[in-house]
Amino acid sequence: MVFHVMLIPTLGCPSNCSYCWSSEEDSPVMSIETIKEVVTWLKDFRDDQVTFTFHGGEPLLAGADFYREALPLLAEGASHLKPAFALQTNLWKMTPELASILAEYNIPIGSSLDGPKELNDLQRGEGYYDKTMRGYEIARDNGLDVRFICTFTAQSVKFKEEIFNFFLENGLTLKLHPALPSLRDDSSNEWVLDSEEYGNLLIFLLDKYLENMGKIEVMNIDHLCKGVFTRRGTVCTYVDCMDSTFAVGPDGSIYPCYRFVGMPEYVMGSVYDHPSMDDLSRSDAWKLMHQFKDYVDQECRGCPYIDFCRGGCPYNAIAPNNGELKGVDPHCTAYKMIFKEITDRINQDFMGSPNMAMNPFQSEPAKAAKPGIMSLIFRKM
Repeated sequence: MVFHVMLIPTLGCPSNCSYCWSSEEDSPVMSIETIKEVVTWLKDFRDDQVTFTFHGGEPLLAGADFYREALPLLAEGASHLKPAFALQTNLWKMTPELASILAEYNIPIGSSLDGPKELNDLQRGEGYYDKTMRGYEIARDNGLDVRFICTFTAQSVKFKEEIFNFFLENGLTLKLHPALPSLRDDSSNEWVLDSEEYGNLLIFLLDKYLENMGKIEVMNIDHLCKGVFTRRGTVCTYVDCMDSTFAVGPDGSIYPCYRFVGMPEYVMGSVYDHPSMDDLSRSDAWKLMHQFKDYVDQECRGCPYIDFCRGGCPYNAIAPNNGELKGVDPHCTAYKMIFKEITDRINQDFMGSPNMAMNPFQSEPAKAAKPGIMSLIFRKM
């Protein structure tokens, strides 16, 4: 089983996106000494394969010298874990030097773009689009694979057709993210996407994806379809992440996820102490994550989607309630909507009916009312 260590070199970020809650202006920058301690920590931590993701804030603020030293330390020091790498960045600080260093390790890059320039800059700030696209060109010229996350907000969802067409016409892979509430403050609440609207958006994107098969990749839809078909979640939102995801902040503190970095009450330990899983399990943050798992087992036990939903994201669940566990992920409504839609379409493709009724004298399945989904599922299996 692969486990995930998210490395947060800094919570600082040069952009000022309207709905963002994951940056801190005066955040320190991670030292190479902390990277060395990460390597020492992981020597006896567990034997599974590891993926290191550099996240933030803006991880490229750490600079070329940091990555020139950090990447070989991690690749060689954790070689027994067969490490893979990834990086999430707005690309503003990308340079040919940095791109060359990252390309040596074939690091896939995730970036952020919310659609056409005018709409993107309305949400993310004037000039964001041009700065990101300049970095994108540098990364692409150095052979790096870049994919974009598009954040849909209460405002931008009204322009979902324009946003989809932007990604389609520019040959860009689409991965979407709904604007979320934050544990840090409520300044981004006006941007938060309503759960039912999010569900309708996912169904809309499923339709558009099927209509444009082979012309675009919509990663969320691929993940959701695979989850329904295999009865197992495929990304962290839909699995029990609490034993397989860890985040290391700039000072070496260990958290359950990057979303908690910088909040002392969610620290589980420090890489400087080289904690074991048992050590981490004694922290309040670890116990809260496992309380969420137990809550889902109890409250969602009658839900037909529990195996491949798992109550959604624990951070999403506690964020609207000041860190208290009072329910599952508030996007539960959206998840049920898209899971039902995918399930019905699978049944239509197989049996010609959403309720799986079969006519023994029927030579072939009845024609589905909406585009068939199995070709999409099998393409990604």
